[in-house]
Amino acid sequence: MISEKYKQMLQGKSVIRELSEFAAERGKEIGYENVFDYSLGNPSVPVPEEFTQVMIDLLSTKNPAELHGYSPSLGIPSVRRKIADSLNRRFHMDYTENHIFMTTGAAGAVAHAVRCVTQPGDEVLTFAPFFPEYHPYIDLTGAVLKVVPPNTEDFQINFSLFEEMLTEKVAAILINSPNNPSGVVYSSETVQKLANLLRQKEKEYGHEIFIISDEPYREILFEGVDSIYASNYYENTLSCYSYSKSLSLPGERIGYVAVNPACKDSDLIVSMCGQISRGIGHNCPPSLIQLAVAEVVDLTADMTVYETNMNLLYDKLTELGFTCVKPDGTFYIFPKALEEDANLFCRKALKYDLILVPGDSFGCPGYFRMAYCIDTEKVKRSLAALDKFVKIEYEN
Repeated sequence: MISEKYKQMLQGKSVIRELSEFAAERGKEIGYENVFDYSLGNPSVPVPEEFTQVMIDLLSTKNPAELHGYSPSLGIPSVRRKIADSLNRRFHMDYTENHIFMTTGAAGAVAHAVRCVTQPGDEVLTFAPFFPEYHPYIDLTGAVLKVVPPNTEDFQINFSLFEEMLTEKVAAILINSPNNPSGVVYSSETVQKLANLLRQKEKEYGHEIFIISDEPYREILFEGVDSIYASNYYENTLSCYSYSKSLSLPGERIGYVAVNPACKDSDLIVSMCGQISRGIGHNCPPSLIQLAVAEVVDLTADMTVYETNMNLLYDKLTELGFTCVKPDGTFYIFPKALEEDANLFCRKALKYDLILVPGDSFGCPGYFRMAYCIDTEKVKRSLAALDKFVKIEYEN
């Protein structure tokens, strides 16, 4: 008999993926260049040339058995050392290789981190708006994801509601900054307040409460915005990272968990991750890609186009009367729809070949997400479609 749990999940497929598939089919009819597809957060800028050259050099000079064989369960030691050294330089930490666990992207990192710090039945809190896949990431571990309603004024943490939900059953807080879908970066004041509150509750409840910091967009910050590294503020922090966005390598599925050396049981957690891999089959990410990213660990792709695209869209949306918090980073913008039902709003947009994602699954009904990791030329052409959509559907 097949699993009823996963069979039932077929009824709740990702709205983002469904819209992306719709855009691809529509593209076959009118040419994909004429579909303004803002559905999928798939990086659109090239990988750094240095990364390509490293790949060529590795393939030309290294022993194939080393490049294509299994990596150690925890990741290649030299790679883990280089990542630790990079984080120490950038964020004034004191990681060693023993605090770094290599994963298949940030999803793999979160999968391991949650299992390290929760028991079945524990609660994990996250903050709306949030990435919808957090539900399967968390709920399928036996822990339970609960969502703190949003502060729609600025998408910082809604502390009054958070404190109500921060009960003794909470084992971890899952944060995402820079945030998908809002593009907002938590301020230092927000993160410091969060850290202080968690320390207070740890003492009150007599057990650790971990922060799991989901950081795949950490490098995509716009002018004047400072990077906030959660482990600088709170000891019991596990940082989950991916090179998918910073190096434009989403298909290579490479990332890591970085365990704050100051956290409880920091000497055990990476080894525990290795044991978790045995149970979920999420182990031994590709050796070749580990070795390659280690050589460009402080580089990023040229991501300036994302800020250009953001400004074009933000200016047009606000001109058309949308309420919108201006993003601090990422390649997402999250405006309020022009009617209460964002699903209906997004269905109307399809008539104008605008592919927009309603915000219900992000925990924010009435809002919609645009992933603007597309060519700037296409963003510019989409502005006329946006203008036509609003004028015909909402101004007549």
